[in-house]
Order: sequence, then C-alpha cells, then structure tokens
Amino acid sequence: MSDTPKSHRRLSIRASAKPRDLMAETPEIAGAWKVRVITLFPEAFPGTLGLSLTGKALQSGLWALETIDLRPFGVGKHLNVDNTPTGGGAGMVMKPDVVGAALEAAADGTPLDRSDWPVIYVSPRGKPFVQADAQRFSKARGMTILCGRFEGVDQRVLDHFAVEEISLGDFVLTGGEIAAQALIDATVRLIPRVLGNTESTEEESFSAGLLEHPQYTRPTEWLGRVIPEILLSGHHANIAKWRNDQARRLTKERRPDLWRAYQLDRDPGGDQEL
Repeated sequence: MSDTPKSHRRLSIRASAKPRDLMAETPEIAGAWKVRVITLFPEAFPGTLGLSLTGKALQSGLWALETIDLRPFGVGKHLNVDNTPTGGGAGMVMKPDVVGAALEAAADGTPLDRSDWPVIYVSPRGKPFVQADAQRFSKARGMTILCGRFEGVDQRVLDHFAVEEISLGDFVLTGGEIAAQALIDATVRLIPRVLGNTESTEEESFSAGLLEHPQYTRPTEWLGRVIPEILLSGHHANIAKWRNDQARRLTKERRPDLWRAYQLDRDPGGDQEL
C-alpha cells in the first residue's frame, strides 16, 4: 500500500500569475478606455488594479493599462532622471528633458484635446481629487498619469505639456504610484460594464453631493444590534426617504464642507446651516 497521501480529488496548487502578467495578452476592444502610466517602478502595476472587478475588466479588455518606464529616458552613463534643485534645497528634482521625452512617447497616438485625453501629475500640491474628476476622466478616451518621485518635477515640463496636477489629500507619499492606482480605480469602476450594476455608482458617496447612507445585511440581529425596522418594511418610498435623511445627517455631521456645497447647489440664497 502506498504511503503517498491522497489528494482528495483537489486540483494541483501552482504559483499565481505575477502582477504584470495580468497586463499581458489581454484582448484589445475598439474604443476601450486606456491609461498610460509613466513611472520609475513599472513593476508596481497593475497592483490592486489586477484584483476583483477591475482586474476582471482588465483581463476582458474593458480597459487597458500600459506602463512607460521612465528610466530608459534618463541621460548619461547611469541614465540619470534627476538633478539638484536650482537655487538650493534638499532632495532632487526630476529633469525636464527626461520627463518631457517620456511624455512625448506617452502622447503617441493620443488626442491633442486634453478633455479627450487628460495628462495628470499626481502631486500633493494639486487640486483635490473628487468624484466629479473620476466621472470626467471615465468619459475621456483615456489618460496619461505621471508618477513623481523625489522633490517633484521641473515646473517647465508641466507647463509645456499642460499637465493637470491632482492631489489625493493633504499628505505626502514617497512616490506617485499608490496615488495613481487609487485614481485609476476610482475612474475605471465608472466605465460601463466594469461593475455590472450601474445603480451601485448612482447611490454611493459623493455621487449626489452627499455621503452614502448606512448599509445593512442579514442576520437581522447581531450582538444585540438590529437592522432599522424601516429597511425590513418593504415600503420602497419610505426606505428611500430614510436613506436620504441618513445621508444628509451624516454629511452634515462628518463633512460640513460637502454639506455647505450641497445646500448652495440647491438653494444659493438659503441658510447653509439648516
């Protein structure tokens, strides 16, 4: 009798695909939304973008991701991409000739109209990224994202290529790769057929200028906490009103800035505190 343990009819286990394998051999669908990412670390992609629904959509060709390695555009024997700040200061600054050459390569075959193909630099000094930006980007044919490193990018190259600076918040990251993935994820999920349920994007936070209402699922009671009775009533109009009331309450409590904007949008001359 063999001492070899039985497999219990399980499938054999093998190593999963490397992250960048998810970007290879995907079908090209005409008109699919595309993003080109300029980065010193192309191996960071697709990262979390290769998981779940965005990953499935990437594999099925609903959107496409291309990384452009910045290093080969470097100058000199060591392919330098940065230099010391003019006027003094700490750190290094990404060179305009290097970044400019990469942006030229990324622009190949893309529309000149920035509304049809935005070029973004993720930077803490940029305009705050909001849901309306994700909606705007998802309606374009695609976009290019520049991931910064060091102390930033020479201003001249940003001005020359009309690069739009976008910030994910009042904090500083080591580089732009994580911010770029967050921006791409927020945009890709708005592309038709990626989520499969368009109602999901219509009811979530920020879509109507409010934070999303609380969500519940079964069991009805958990650790002595019960689902609000209104949600079990089956009365859709009352449920909708309750959810809207909850969204308004949460927004006013947690995001006064959003609440003021919401009130102004609906009643420019009204009392913003009510």
